[in-house]
Amino acid sequence: KNQVEQNPPSLITLEGKNCTIQCNYTVNPFGSLRWYKHSTGTGPASLIGMTYSDSKKSYGSYTVTLDANSKQSSLHITAAQLSDSASYICVVSALCSLST
Repeated sequence: KNQVEQNPPSLITLEGKNCTIQCNYTVNPFGSLRWYKHSTGTGPASLIGMTYSDSKKSYGSYTVTLDANSKQSSLHITAAQLSDSASYICVVSALCSLST
């Protein structure tokens, strides 16, 4: 059964502090993983996407790590600001292949 779980479910931090959100998944075969930021009043916005061969990517104050072998990803926010207040969503896609 394919599952995606984020920890902690909610997080409160102080402005200027670093924080981390974990994403564990059982999706097999793994295709890709993408973190989204969903701010109040707007739709989800894509932050960073990862594939099996990626281990670390950064975008501004956001850094995502991926360990495809242990099926775990982390979203790190450096020096959190008020503008980082949002819901963060980890989306994992399975690899699809067509037989010929």
